[in-house]
Amino acid sequence: MKHVILCLQISLLFSSFSYSMQAQYSSIFSFGDSYTDTGNKVILLGPSTPGLLINKPPYGMTFFGHPTGRLSDGRLVIDFIGPKLQARRANFAVAGATALKTSTSPSFYPQAGGDDGAKPPPNNISLSDELGWFDAMKPTLCDSPQACKEFFGKALFVVGELGFNDYGVMLAAGKLAKPSLKRSPTCLRSSQQSLMPRRYKLINDGATAIVVSGISPMGCAPGNLVLLGSQNGADYEPDTGCLKGLNDLSRSHNAQLSQALTTLGGKYPGTRVTYADLYAPVIAFAAAPARFGFDGALRDCCCGGKYNFDLKAACGMPGVAACANPSAYVDWDGVHLTEAAYHLVADGWLRGPYANPPILGAS
Repeated sequence: MKHVILCLQISLLFSSFSYSMQAQYSSIFSFGDSYTDTGNKVILLGPSTPGLLINKPPYGMTFFGHPTGRLSDGRLVIDFIGPKLQARRANFAVAGATALKTSTSPSFYPQAGGDDGAKPPPNNISLSDELGWFDAMKPTLCDSPQACKEFFGKALFVVGELGFNDYGVMLAAGKLAKPSLKRSPTCLRSSQQSLMPRRYKLINDGATAIVVSGISPMGCAPGNLVLLGSQNGADYEPDTGCLKGLNDLSRSHNAQLSQALTTLGGKYPGTRVTYADLYAPVIAFAAAPARFGFDGALRDCCCGGKYNFDLKAACGMPGVAACANPSAYVDWDGVHLTEAAYHLVADGWLRGPYANPPILGAS
């Protein structure tokens, strides 16, 4: 029932935005996890769910003035892309979502008691679930396969960041924090094998424009720097201060994803397939924060403790205050970015240099 309610909420959101005949795309359909979720997690769980911190102040403080279910102080990348394209939007992303379906991917998510000791995320919502909600919505938009192909041929599909949560399962079990990252090849293969058929599905539905995001540098997330930190200085990148091993994993994931998308575009030359880089901008912010208007990087605006991150004083908990000026920070709560950082990423996806090809073409 909650899934049905979610679809209804998305449908209402879709109909509430204005549409300009001058727009390049008439609609935007987005999928993903917390980097793209504009409130669906709160709808799924209910706003009064105990321990649901994302529905508490100071989340949303910068732009909205109140929590909206977004894991940031304000708008996300998708919030900047939508108005720029003057398109109606339907968002199926859910915070905590994974690329793989946890219940049907035992090789990726070892069962409790296995040699890895890792457990699947409790959310158990994957890209396949989000695409199922999209399928459930289609009858409200078009009434025949041909009509749907025409409708979706004028839409932009954004598959936001997916993979961070998948790898997070193994990180939590302590199996990906070692320099060897010996499990990463299996993780990478499983992730790519799962994701690509789902993107074929969107094309078969009529999509002619698809944007797919890579993952951020996991070694730069303050939460990971605290929870997975090392006493060995050689484990850190000298130019950024980020954890080398985790960033190696992020780069490997993104390289394979980018290559797979190039192959996908070659197989469907009538479809514009864009690889949206989330790694490059965040690593640039970490290496030279002042260049982008930030006072510093690798520390949170909303939390406390080392790197401004502390699980016992997490953002949204009673008595935990945010910094006075979130726009001076890259990181918001240990994993997610501030509105200021998301704005820069969105600009780079729209016109470059952080997307290949850019959504709107090179400036």
